[in-house]
Amino acid sequence: MKLPFKVDFSHKVVVITGGAGIIGSEMSRALAKSGAKVAIVSLNTKAEKLVEEIRSSGGVVEVFLGDVTDKASMENIQKEIHDVFGTVDILINGAGGNAPGGTTDEERYEPNGKSQSKTFFDLDEKDVGFVFDLNFLGTFIPSQVFAKDMVDKEEATIINISSMNAFKPLTKIPAYSGAKSAVSNFTEWLSVYFSKTNIRVNAIAPGFLLTSQNEALLLDKNGDYTERSQKILAATPMGRFGEPYELIGALLFLAYAPASSFVNGIVLPIDGGFNAYSGV
Repeated sequence: MKLPFKVDFSHKVVVITGGAGIIGSEMSRALAKSGAKVAIVSLNTKAEKLVEEIRSSGGVVEVFLGDVTDKASMENIQKEIHDVFGTVDILINGAGGNAPGGTTDEERYEPNGKSQSKTFFDLDEKDVGFVFDLNFLGTFIPSQVFAKDMVDKEEATIINISSMNAFKPLTKIPAYSGAKSAVSNFTEWLSVYFSKTNIRVNAIAPGFLLTSQNEALLLDKNGDYTERSQKILAATPMGRFGEPYELIGALLFLAYAPASSFVNGIVLPIDGGFNAYSGV
């Protein structure tokens, strides 16, 4: 991959949760290409191709299997990372996701029995809890565990992955919107809490990316934009979807202390202007 600019992480150990996902993979490649020792934390073993690709390009990477919502699991992984790479300098909290049981079928409720699909009243509280655990606890727990390595280090950084849903809740996905709002709030809180240490805490809020993960929602069977896609693009001043690689410049900027040493507690939208547009 081609980096937007060069930084030197050759003496840094980076933990990236969800580092084998679509966005996480792009970030793992960029961090390894910048010289970091990359510890991918994943819940499954589907990272072999990514690891092979990074190593073939000269990068240093290992995968550690564990659950970001389980503190004991994260503590075990911390010990494993210490044995392989040493203590942690940078944490990217990239694990997250949604669940069908926390999503309505329609944007608005039709009263008087007109709503025939899955409504707010049908949402499964266990799925809603799963979404909050994965996104919020999945950020809180790794931060709690790996920040212990960072307190006495120079240029330590935590970067969380929020969402445009944290600024403006999107229709149909109340659980995911609420969980990502919690991530943004926690980012600000933790930045203040660690402000007397060398740890900076920031977040990236990706806009709408068209990837294999969501193309079924954004493209119809003919490959044309769905009605929801058209609404998104109409509300995005740049008039297009983003690409995962377009997050890398912000990632490197926030992670590289010489470039962002006084940047702390921000949630940076990378959204083609979506958050800035009022609709008129």
